[in-house]
This record gives sequence, structure tokens and C-alpha cells, in this order.
Amino acid sequence: MLNADWIKPEKDFGLACPIFLKHFKVNKKVKSASLKISAKGVYTATLNGQKIGNAYMTPGWTVYPKRIQFQEYDITDLLKEENSLLVTLARGWYGGRISGDNAKNRECAIIAEAVINFTDGTVQSIKSDSSWMCSYSNITFCDIYDGQIYDANITHNFNIKTVTADNNNLSVLVPQQGAPVIQNERFKPIKIIYTPAGETVLDFGQNLTGIVEISVNAQKGETVSLSFAEILDKNGNFYNANYRSAKCLYKYICREGLQTFAPELTFYGFRYIRIDEFPSTPVNSEMFTGVVLHTEMEQTGRISSSDALLNQLFNNIIWGQKGNYLDIPTDCPQRDERQGWLGDAQVFVRTASYNFNVQSFFRKWLTDMRLSQNQDGSIPSVVPAGFGRIGAAWGDAVTICPWQLYLTYADTDVLKEMFPAMKRWVDYITEHTTTEGLWTGHWQYGDWLELTAPFGAYKGDTREELVATAFYAHSCNIVCKCGKILGEDTSKYEDLYKKIVQTFKLTYKENFITQTECVLSLYFNLTDCPAKTAALLAEKIHAAGDCLQTGFVGTPYLLHALSNNGYADIAYDLLLRKDFPSWLYSVTKGATTIWEHWDGIMPDGNLWPDNMNSYNHYAYGAVGDWLYGVCAGINTVETHPGFERVHFAPIATDKIDSFYAEIDTINGTIKSGWKHENGKTIYEITTPVPATAVIEGKSYTLKKGSYVF
Repeated sequence: MLNADWIKPEKDFGLACPIFLKHFKVNKKVKSASLKISAKGVYTATLNGQKIGNAYMTPGWTVYPKRIQFQEYDITDLLKEENSLLVTLARGWYGGRISGDNAKNRECAIIAEAVINFTDGTVQSIKSDSSWMCSYSNITFCDIYDGQIYDANITHNFNIKTVTADNNNLSVLVPQQGAPVIQNERFKPIKIIYTPAGETVLDFGQNLTGIVEISVNAQKGETVSLSFAEILDKNGNFYNANYRSAKCLYKYICREGLQTFAPELTFYGFRYIRIDEFPSTPVNSEMFTGVVLHTEMEQTGRISSSDALLNQLFNNIIWGQKGNYLDIPTDCPQRDERQGWLGDAQVFVRTASYNFNVQSFFRKWLTDMRLSQNQDGSIPSVVPAGFGRIGAAWGDAVTICPWQLYLTYADTDVLKEMFPAMKRWVDYITEHTTTEGLWTGHWQYGDWLELTAPFGAYKGDTREELVATAFYAHSCNIVCKCGKILGEDTSKYEDLYKKIVQTFKLTYKENFITQTECVLSLYFNLTDCPAKTAALLAEKIHAAGDCLQTGFVGTPYLLHALSNNGYADIAYDLLLRKDFPSWLYSVTKGATTIWEHWDGIMPDGNLWPDNMNSYNHYAYGAVGDWLYGVCAGINTVETHPGFERVHFAPIATDKIDSFYAEIDTINGTIKSGWKHENGKTIYEITTPVPATAVIEGKSYTLKKGSYVF
């Protein structure tokens, strides 16, 4: 807890950023010193001209009325005899345009407390209060959607008083729960492009999320103005109409001389930048650096194969996760959205947890999901913003994400924390359906962006109530599993699960209309005739020209439904297909992240409508868990979570020459792969724990070690 006051400027700064100042002296020998600090908004702080900590976009995005994180930093080495503590505040997620109606009447503020321990045993405390002074900062405009304007020539005149603000709600302050957002890779442009439209465009070679750092020798008052884009249009011109209303401003008004600048209180999604204004000096690519921002997380999964396009697909999955795991799991990082959509997060969570260590990242977000749950048990589709309609596959993130954290990390605590919310979600469906044993009479997302939908539409032919009921069953089943692990009585939910499965089978009687209907029925074990349903799925794929037609809901399970039921050859055909629609189609079009639409760029070069067309949208990257779990055959064992035991079941194909994957788990690094050599398939497995393996139909019991089959 912080023992200080929330403070704000006595006047409204609008979208300009105030900067707060506190001078203090240190006259004794310091043993240790720390700073606790938070904001209603986002802040950056310096002590004696040095940035405090390495985190960005602090204090992070949470359900602000219920909790606001604070950070604690060691400032011992930054202290001098005369000290100046400066804190710059932007509206950020708390009060910026991204907050929508929630931002109305929200007053941004900061709170801080520095504690200095001296070697003589005494303590000095510096607290935010009305003695702090305030000034306009160099940031004259700042917003997450709309970017930043920075004037390097502004001189701070700390003549604006601060006043206390809402000091009755200190109880919302909590220590930081998740890992911080930090700088990661740094990119130089790979080329300068002079477009047919006469634009100067820099290509960083990678669609990324972050900021641009510039270094330029300029005259006072000269301006650097940049625009951002993910792609060029079919004529090679700069295109960012898909950013919709997000202005993504980057405007820097130079001081005299050599200078380096990068924004700190906003971020951008981009591969290309257009030079709109620049000082008289010639543009040189060395003047620009793309700085990648995402939550600090260690990469734990790696995949490689003999197929260059497949390798690029995996790289795109990795970069889609990096670009959208910025404090929360967003849907996209560039347009006027960047929200924590539950549907996207849950379909990708297994892949995410293999690619990177995301345990603390998800624990933080799941806390906000739990706090966002409505009194009736429903879950909004967007967390922590707390808006969006209630619907299947989105609300079911409340069961699916904690369950995956348990499987990947053996995290029983997250099950304990989330179990009441899981039950309340299932109870909500049970209480609000119009048909016992099904989920009917309720608005649904269906199989969002299914390819059976008319062009420009979002829903196709898959019956929404079938999707809803399938996920109703899935969540109910997860509740039953979690209850057994936690020693809870789940007999009510076990009976309900049996009822849902029985009613589903009686209602749909294997008469499935779309690929997605077949997929969900197979993957969630809702069919008495899996062989018949799998054959029907294969038939529908063939009838569609050997193409997938699934959307956000069906795609994550499509290849699993095929390979689990004897159609791995078709699954590999879909995986390795290069023409639209396919995962590799976007790769052939130069994608470096996953697209929102299979045809974000159409075969003729035209683009999907501007209103919803992200080129960094990770949901279809959920195919990554099939690469790990089927191509390489690395699988968790529910009774031994956290990869305490492993089940290997690789399925090789003659369509590529080799495939390898490895995952760093809490129990060690697991490796599995295969290659074709001299007319044989050679399987290579390394396990740090006891394991079982099924290799071309033969079963093996393995001890810790490395094996070749």
C-alpha cells in the first residue's frame, strides 16, 4: 500500500500531458531507497534525469474501479544530495479514447511514495501531496489510438498547483501482478521505398508493435512527422485505411542540434512508416529504429522444419503473440480497438503457453476477468474494458484459459481462484437458455468470420446455437475436471454435462451443415458416430475444393478433429496449402504476422474492407498447438500437469522432409521430431521426465532420456 495522496493538476490538461515535480535533499549516507508509484492513466518517471525502471505503459490495464496496480523500484543508485523526481502522466487506458464512455469524467492522477533508509537507522519519506508542483510537459498531445505530439522546445514552468484527488479510494491499489511491458528487439529499416505516389516509406521488414526512435541533426522548430502502416497496397503505395479512426500521430518538433527521441506513453502497430515531414537533412535509414514493446516473457517453444514457408508461418505466430501481448492479450495492436477480446485469447492460449512463459501474464488478466464477471454470472466479451455482448466461445475463456494454465504449468492456484467464476458462468447459461440441455434463445457470435459468410459479413452458415451448446458442454466438462482436482463436489455439473451431451446428440443427430459443426462435434466428443462425422468433415472439405471454410471458432480445432480421427493426410494438405484460403497463403503474400482474415489481401491484390482488416491478429495462429501436439507429437497428460509426464504421438508426413519442436517446461526441455532418410522415417525424442510414446502404431514406455526410433 502507498501512504500518500492521489494528486492531479488544479486545471484540466485535456490530451496534453502534465509533468509533476518534487525536489528533495538527502544529507545522510543511504543504505537503501525505493519508490512506490502508480497512476490513473499511464506514467513515466525520472530521478535526476534517469528513467526509473525499464517498464513502459505503467501501471498497466486493469479493472480500474476495482484495482490499480502500483510498481516498486529500487532507486538507491539514482539518489544524489539534491534530487528532482519528475513524473509525466498521460490518459492512457484509464482516460483515453480507448476507454470509450468509461473515460468520461475520469480525472487522471498520480500517487507516489519514496522511502529512503539511512545507515544510521533513520528513514526519510517523500510522498505525493499538494506540495508537489506541476507544469505542461513537452508532450502536447498523447493518446493510445491517436499517438503523440512532442515539442522539444517547451520549457517546464512549474507554476501550476496540484490538488488531491479521490483519496478515499486508496484501497484499489495493489502490487503489480503481471510482468512489465519492456523494450525487446530493435530493428533498423531494411530499405527505403519511393512509392508510385511519391511517398518516402521505410520498411522494417517485420510487422511489430512498439515505437520508433529517431536520431537526427536538426534546426530548432523543424518537424519529424511519421505515419504508420502494416502493408503497401497492390500498387506499392502506403496504405493504412484499416487503422480506421486511429490517427497514430507521431510528431516531433526538434530543438537545435543532434537529438534522439522515442515516445514513451503510447505505442503503434506497424511494418512501414511514411515520412510526412522531416528536417532539411537527407533521410537515412540509420536515423530510425523500430523498438519492439511487449510484456516481458521468455520464449519457451521453438519449431523448425524442412519447409521454409512453414517455418515462416511459425515465425508469424510468434510475432503475432509478441505484438498482441502488451499487458493484456489484445486482438490487434494498430487500429482503434486493441482490446482484450476473450474469444481470441482462449483459442490461442494453448499455443501461447507453449511459445512463451505466459503464466504471470494470464494470471493478471484472469484476475480482471474474474472481477469483470457480472452478478448474474455472465462474462463481458472484452476484459478489462468490460464491454461486449455475452456469447459462447468468448465467455468460455473463463474456463478454458485457467484450465490450460493448469495443464501447462501445473498451476492449481489459478483453478482455486477461478473455480467460482467458472461455475457461475455455466450456471448463467443454464439459467438463461430457453431449451434445457442446449444453449438457445441468446445472441451469439457463432463461428466468427467463417468463410461460408457472404463477402464483408461476419457470420456464416454454422448454426449459432450448435456452437453455443458445444462450448456449454466443454465448459461444464472443465468445471467437472477442476472440481475433482480441487476436491469440490461437482455432481451437479456432472449430471448437467451428461444432459447437455445427450440433448446435443438427440437434437443434431449427426446432421451437420458445415465444417465447423463437424469439427466441434468431434473435438468436444459430442457425436456417437465419430467415424461418420469425420468422414462427413472430409467430404465437406473436398466439396469446398479441398479448402477449409472455418472461422475463429472452428479453425483452432479443425486439424485436431481430422488427425484424431484418421484423416491426418487431409490435415497436412490443409496446413501446407499455399492458395487461398490457407495458413500459408498469407505467407506467400509476404505476411510476417497472422491476419484477421484469410483473404486480408485477396489473390488479385485487392483488400478486405477497411472496417475490420487487421494484419496482426493472432487467433488463426492457434494452429501452433497442432504443430507442437501432432506434427511433433508433444502432449500433456491431464493426471500429471506441467509436463510432469509426457505423451508423445508424432504423426509424420511425406509432404515435408523433416519437422522438429521443443518446449521448455517447468520440468525441463522436451524435444521431438522426425526426418525422412534413406527411405525410412527416423523419430527423435528427448524427455526430461517419464513418458509414453506411440510411434507409427507401436507403444513405448520411456524413462528420462533421448531416444531414436
